[in-house]
Amino acid sequence: MPVTRSETWRGPPAITGNASVKRRLHMKRFVRVAMAGVVVFLTGTMAMAQGMGGSGGWGMRGSYQRMYNQATVESVSGQVVSVDTMMPMKGMGSGIHLTLKTDKETIPVHLGPSWFIERLDSKIEKGDRIEVKGSRVTMMGNATIIAAEVKKGTNLLLLRDKNGVPVWSGWRR
Repeated sequence: MPVTRSETWRGPPAITGNASVKRRLHMKRFVRVAMAGVVVFLTGTMAMAQGMGGSGGWGMRGSYQRMYNQATVESVSGQVVSVDTMMPMKGMGSGIHLTLKTDKETIPVHLGPSWFIERLDSKIEKGDRIEVKGSRVTMMGNATIIAAEVKKGTNLLLLRDKNGVPVWSGWRR
């Protein structure tokens, strides 16, 4: 039956009669709603697993970044014993850290994510004498410095601002 301008279309006519047809239509509707729910759930779960903005766990809201404590900032200087790739916490992307031998101790220094540090013009290598300013924290029971600045000769590598915000986080503060 065609719809005229004066009539309002209210959807398909109600199903009457055969109960099995009703059950099949209700089952189809249920399956569609359930599938949509599963898709929404899986999409949300995958987004959460990937972290914020593709930062590999190095973003500002990550648990690693929250370890930086302005109250424990100090400066140390010494000779670089080694430069290595590491994963500071489970689920994070790789980062660059160095081992620094000072007059008092040999301490690990975390610089930042590999994808950021490896693109810098100034390289830090084994044997370099450097000065590091950063937050002394305890990771896996060991003292570690999360670097904010590294000075090598006259070059200054700025990794974090005065509030501890990583320079690689860009506008995502």
